[in-house]
Amino acid sequence: MTSLRVSLVQQPLFWHDPAANRARFAELLAPLAGATDLVVLPETFTTGFSMAVDTQAEEANGATVEWLTGQARMLGAAVTGSVITRAAGHCYNRLLWVTPDGAVRHYDKRHLFRMGREHEHFTAGSAAAVFDWRGLVICPQVCYDLRFPVFSRRRPGLDYDLLLYVANWPSARVAAWDALLRARAIENQSYLVGVNRTGPDGLGVAYPGASVALDPRPAARRTRESCLARDCEPETRGS
Repeated sequence: MTSLRVSLVQQPLFWHDPAANRARFAELLAPLAGATDLVVLPETFTTGFSMAVDTQAEEANGATVEWLTGQARMLGAAVTGSVITRAAGHCYNRLLWVTPDGAVRHYDKRHLFRMGREHEHFTAGSAAAVFDWRGLVICPQVCYDLRFPVFSRRRPGLDYDLLLYVANWPSARVAAWDALLRARAIENQSYLVGVNRTGPDGLGVAYPGASVALDPRPAARRTRESCLARDCEPETRGS
C-alpha cells in the first residue's frame, strides 16, 4: 500500500512581506527534513491575500521559486503553496509545486474570487492539473475553486488519489469550508487535504486555520483494511 507523509502548515502571514514569511516558514520546516514527503503551505503564503499585484507580484522565476527549490532539496520532499506571480504580462494566483530534484510545476487558480475583485487584478487559469508524486496522483486547487464541484470531479483525463486545496478562507465562512471539503472528498472518493492560513490580514480579515486531512472511506472499512495489513481481524460489536 502506498503511503504519503503530508505536513499541513497553517500560520499567520506577514502582510506584504515575502522575506519575513519565507524566513518564518524556513524556521518551521527545518525540523521536517527527512520526515515528510509533502509540505503544504497556504494560498499566497508570501504576502497574504492581496490585490496589490503591482507591488507584490513576483516574476515566474523569482525569489520564492528559488526559496522553494532550496526547501524541497533540504527537506527531501515536495513543497507547494500559492504565490502572486507575474508571467507573460499577466498576474496569476499560482500554486507552485517544487520537488527535490529542482523541478518546478504550477497550477493557476481557475476560479477567481469576484466578491473580493480578484478577477480585476488576476488572470484565471484555464485547466486543472495533476502531479505524480511518490506513487500517488495529486490534484491541486486554490481556495475558491472549492465551491465548484464539477471542476474537481474525478473523470477520464482528471483522475487522482489526493485532492489538495490551499486557501485564505475567512473565519466568517468557516462552516462552508468544513462542509465543502468533506463534500469534495466524499463525492470523489478521494483523500483530501485542505490548508488554510490563520490570524488577521492587513485588511483586518480574520482566518481560522481549520486545516484538515480527510479519508472518505467509511470507518468500518478503514478499520478492516488496517487490520488486514497486520494480519488480524477487526473488532466487531453488537448493536
